[in-house]
Amino acid sequence: MPDVLPVMPTSARCRLCGVESVLVARQMRVCAACVRADPDRALPLAQAAHHRARRLFRLPEEPPRSASGIPCTLCARECRMAPGHRGYCNLRENRGGRMAVLAGGPQAGILHWYYDPLPTNCVAMEVCGERATRGSDNLAVFYGACTFNCLFCQNWHYMQQAARLDPKVSAAALADAATGRVACICYFGGDPTPQLPHALAASRLARARRGVRICWETNGTMHPAFLRRVLELSLESGGTIKFDLKAASEPIHIALTGFSNRRTFENFAAAARRARERPDPPLVAASTPLVPGYVDEEEVAALAAMIAALDPEIPYRLLAFCPNFLMENLPTTSRAQAERCLTAARGAGLRRVGLGNVGLIGGS
Repeated sequence: MPDVLPVMPTSARCRLCGVESVLVARQMRVCAACVRADPDRALPLAQAAHHRARRLFRLPEEPPRSASGIPCTLCARECRMAPGHRGYCNLRENRGGRMAVLAGGPQAGILHWYYDPLPTNCVAMEVCGERATRGSDNLAVFYGACTFNCLFCQNWHYMQQAARLDPKVSAAALADAATGRVACICYFGGDPTPQLPHALAASRLARARRGVRICWETNGTMHPAFLRRVLELSLESGGTIKFDLKAASEPIHIALTGFSNRRTFENFAAAARRARERPDPPLVAASTPLVPGYVDEEEVAALAAMIAALDPEIPYRLLAFCPNFLMENLPTTSRAQAERCLTAARGAGLRRVGLGNVGLIGGS
């Protein structure tokens, strides 16, 4: 099992160029420069780390690709499951030629939730419709599955839930938790994407009873049809969809998360096109974790330019990194890295850039 608490930064050697540094992830064994310059050789090394991470929890290492298997199009992984096999999220299985939803439908979601007094430390709190609220709660819902496999995941414990398929909570029971003190619901994870049918059902019930605000924090890999439903719920309720944009370079993104960023960018663009329908509170926000050695000002500048081309008013929050999971040997984000990335984001034309998790920022 990975360490629960971060350890002191320790150096590791890149197996391709030989550089040794605390900015090389020990489990990945390849530096960012080699990932960008030589992805054909670098990405198999990163993928081996992803496989090891999945084996720790006995989760599928790759999306099943059986030519005659049952297709699942809920997310961009687009699994095709042979009989007896489960999809990448571990929540759907081919049972005798029929799709069995083990969790993620309205009857049962794998999750835990708690009441978070407002205002919270939410990524978009500075622009949220509840930013001035006192005396009420956010219902924070952490789903126990994901479509990515981030080697730096701060909430990697979701994998334990995905493997056990426990604890299970129905959409009706989750909606019941939205009591009179609850002003908003925010879905995190893991990621809500593998369990969107559950989240949408719970949201509709809670909205019908209490009129609560609905927000999301997601990697954006859902099918576009589900994105439209998510957008409509947040639009009508005054909520915000917060996209986690991990990296601009596709090889860096694959190295860090195990998957492409193409669907994320497509969905982000689709959501951004609707952002002007309700400027305040913003319908769409974005964030990026500043992973030392991998997510630098080059990545941030490219992401910020993409966002600014869509709408320069979209809020963008850069998040200081805490060493965790299989990238535990890295240091925290330095002040110099944070300042370079802030400058790069603003220089790309974004007007609402901020820094989060500032308590994690290290020295120079």
